[in-house]
Amino acid sequence: MWHNARLLNLIASALYALVALMALGAGLLWLAQRPVFAITHVELASMDGEPLRHVNAPSVRANALGKLAGNFFTLDLNAARQAFESVPWVRHASVRREWPNGLAVQVEEHEALGTWGSADSGRLINTYGEVFVANTAEAEEDAQLLALDGPPDSEGDVVEKLEIMREWFKPLKLEPLAVALSSRYAWRAKLSNGTVIEFGREQTDEDRAAMEARVKRFVASWPQVTEQMGKQIDYADLRYPNGFAIRAASVRFLTDAQAAAAAKAAAKAAAGPAATGPATGVATPQAASAGNTNNNPTRLKSKNAEKTR
Repeated sequence: MWHNARLLNLIASALYALVALMALGAGLLWLAQRPVFAITHVELASMDGEPLRHVNAPSVRANALGKLAGNFFTLDLNAARQAFESVPWVRHASVRREWPNGLAVQVEEHEALGTWGSADSGRLINTYGEVFVANTAEAEEDAQLLALDGPPDSEGDVVEKLEIMREWFKPLKLEPLAVALSSRYAWRAKLSNGTVIEFGREQTDEDRAAMEARVKRFVASWPQVTEQMGKQIDYADLRYPNGFAIRAASVRFLTDAQAAAAAKAAAKAAAGPAATGPATGVATPQAASAGNTNNNPTRLKSKNAEKTR
């Protein structure tokens, strides 16, 4: 081997090349660690080309820049994307390098649809049915927030049902302002005219079809209902298979105690003239009027409404 000049030259050349590569790698590593390549600026833009409404430089500095590790060469772009998506109002982010020390970030902002859960929880829900945390006051500047609620993992179902309800009540020129799904999968909504509606439970396709049929019957009957009871309908219960129950603002409902007290007062007023002298002809109509206002059917309607809640 040591007498083979050609082999020795090849070994020497390989060693020289290895040393050169090591030197080049060390030089590149040294160069890559120079301050000139540290990330010093971030360019923000929206994915759709529209101006950003909620994401700005101060919020990015406060929530994302401190999570970035590395420079232009060593930064993990996937980790950087996750850092920018942790900024309030950012739904998705796309990150790319900009020579020699910058990042170009495109973001998609959440479009708030309403609050989720209690209004003071700070949780909002977007148009995709995704819950996020942000300043509720900022969201209210864009549009009126709906009040949505439901069990865990039901966010998408609630948003989907909201769209269905919008179609249901479009003929009445009404929209749901609040939609709630209970833990027993019963639906309730509040419309833009203030009416609260109980829809009942929905767990199967048959339940869904039956609910839609009940709603269509209610919508078709709405003109007759408002003609007879006025447009201020406080409450409608659509859980009955062959009809519905309503409560109008112009109708007064009495509790058992109130009805008993009213009946007692009416009886006393009716008996008063008979004990003190001849009937005047006015006391009897007054007693009848009191009895009609506070009679049992009105009280039973209230009781039935309470039972069905």
